[in-house]
Amino acid sequence: MSDAPAGAVTASAVPVPSRLQVKFPPELHDQLIALRRALHQHPELSGHETETATRLAGAVAAVTARRPAAIQRPGKGNMVVARVPGRRPGAPLVAIRGDIDALPIQEETGLPYASQVPGVMHACGHDVHATWAVGAAGLLSAAPAAGDVLIVLQPAEETGRGALDVLETGALDDVRAIFGGHVDRRFTVGQVVADEGSLAASADTFTIELIGRGAHAARPHESADPIVGLGAVISAFQTIVARRLNPATPGVVTVGRVRAGTASNVIPERATLEGTLRAIDPATRQLLRDEIERIASAIAAAHRLEARVTVDLGTPPVVNPPGATAWARTAVTNTLGADALTPLGFVNLAGEDFAHYQERIPGCFVRIGAREPGGEAIPAHSPRFTASESSIFVGAAVLAEAARVASEALAKG
Repeated sequence: MSDAPAGAVTASAVPVPSRLQVKFPPELHDQLIALRRALHQHPELSGHETETATRLAGAVAAVTARRPAAIQRPGKGNMVVARVPGRRPGAPLVAIRGDIDALPIQEETGLPYASQVPGVMHACGHDVHATWAVGAAGLLSAAPAAGDVLIVLQPAEETGRGALDVLETGALDDVRAIFGGHVDRRFTVGQVVADEGSLAASADTFTIELIGRGAHAARPHESADPIVGLGAVISAFQTIVARRLNPATPGVVTVGRVRAGTASNVIPERATLEGTLRAIDPATRQLLRDEIERIASAIAAAHRLEARVTVDLGTPPVVNPPGATAWARTAVTNTLGADALTPLGFVNLAGEDFAHYQERIPGCFVRIGAREPGGEAIPAHSPRFTASESSIFVGAAVLAEAARVASEALAKG
């Protein structure tokens, strides 16, 4: 039986992949499904996840009752950091991260446990990510790693700030390796992407304000027209990826918003454009930033305008290093078999703030198949998005095993 997105499936009927069934006894299985559905029904936006965090702290306590995790609510109270004890005191500390925030989207899935909050839904699978992190805590409580494992339930991934907020608390200062993952309906349940190298792009934003001289539209020679300059800037930006970036290197320069003018017969004083820059490596990230500043300033000068360029650095690229990726791949093989490993197969230029952890801690970010057999590949951030609940068990098992593998390797030195 499959848990098709639109079906009213009872918790007990959600299937566990056959190789994982022994790991999830009925009580834990039902706890995780009930948790996911409660999170899905009661989503909270980035920075406001206080009730979500309270629910998750209670869930971690419940699934680790026999070997209690030490649970903290650092920062503003909308994050949870739970320490699951390992077998050897003093062994290296490893972490698992699950993000918990929702998006400002009106849900249209038709699920019996659809969001009860108007205009807010879990359209990116963070309800599943949070649940499988709790599930990993339960598995590690039952079969501990060599050292302690931190379960990090992180707010505000969608704003790109959550990982930095967690790091600023100091809770991860002693962590030697970190693992996380994302649901992906391009892959079926049981498939896992654990590729070395680039897995997500940096996500920076830019704002360019062109300042000229306003005039009557019938006498344009008396103006310094920022709208004409703006059009030239947008056209020139298309040459950055086409002519300045190595064709073998992915990159994106997209203008997503343009604002200018108040009336059809007025040439305005100012015009503004906003957009995003995406890159998969630091050198490309810097090139894109340098080029938009150079082009905007040069074209502004040619049109007798002043250009004010602001670039806000967002999340860096997610780049999986060899060591941590090898641990993750071993974990997939141990839990699901080598056939479960599948390559991403495309360049992903979406952003992911797990990259902030990787700048300080060796870590691997995986993608977990979340499409039920025969299901549709619904994109994330869609009002129709949902993940197969069976993916909860895959994510929990793979991440828990990755923590065990990394902990054992680090303990051996």
